[in-house]
Amino acid sequence: MLLTGEVGTGKTTLINKLLEWLRLQQVATAFIFNSRLNVPQFLDYMMADFAIPCDSKLKSQILLRLYNWLLDRYRAGETAVLIVDEAQSLSDEVLEEIRMLTNLETFTEKLLQIVLVGQPELEQKLKQPQLRQLRQRLTLRAKTHALTLEETKAYVQQRLRIAGSNGQQIFEPEAVTAIHRYAAGIPRVINLLCEHCLVSSFVDQQKVIGPAVVDGVARDFDLGDNTTSGALPVPAPSPNLDKFDLVDALRSLATLADRLREEEKDLPNERKL
Repeated sequence: MLLTGEVGTGKTTLINKLLEWLRLQQVATAFIFNSRLNVPQFLDYMMADFAIPCDSKLKSQILLRLYNWLLDRYRAGETAVLIVDEAQSLSDEVLEEIRMLTNLETFTEKLLQIVLVGQPELEQKLKQPQLRQLRQRLTLRAKTHALTLEETKAYVQQRLRIAGSNGQQIFEPEAVTAIHRYAAGIPRVINLLCEHCLVSSFVDQQKVIGPAVVDGVARDFDLGDNTTSGALPVPAPSPNLDKFDLVDALRSLATLADRLREEEKDLPNERKL
């Protein structure tokens, strides 16, 4: 699976939610959040996060140990998921090693499900000829997008509700529109603007935040109209681009797990290596 999106659009939040759900389902997970690793470091980190003991540092022994562990889980009707964040920074060598990990399979099923998460540069990287085999193995693609104005309004209201708001107006409608404009719909920047608007209004003893407060905070953070530092403008809606749905992603992984559980407990004609 491939998940891409601009900086600040909530990829890490989605990963954490996914990890939480997988652990509730008792699915073994390994989460690699530092992509500045070479191949031996990558394999070592993965084995440690899966809690697979391996005394040898030889690549061949590590892969044999991993394969046998995955087979044991498969026979028990269980699966394993490897999640790699900031994958756009992975070297071609590590990406090729990830592709090789997809070869760990039975006659009918993959033993290891892999989720690659990164910025849009990851999609461009995977278009390189030397990575075409990995690109062809991506069975599910998803993207996070900037929020629309209506989504920004709902997002701000939900955050306020979680924080304990009783429904009393805190942000004027024009202020929320200004926040969306300055943040370009990027949730991380929306959070930043709202937080500092609240602090500024508290200091000035203002109960309702108007657009002038938002303008002042945006100036403090050097945010221009319709753009953010390092962020892209909100893309125009396209019928060919579906919004990323966390539920759909979770269901896809759940389906993979169910397919594994439906298989017979024992693998015919296969033995441990």
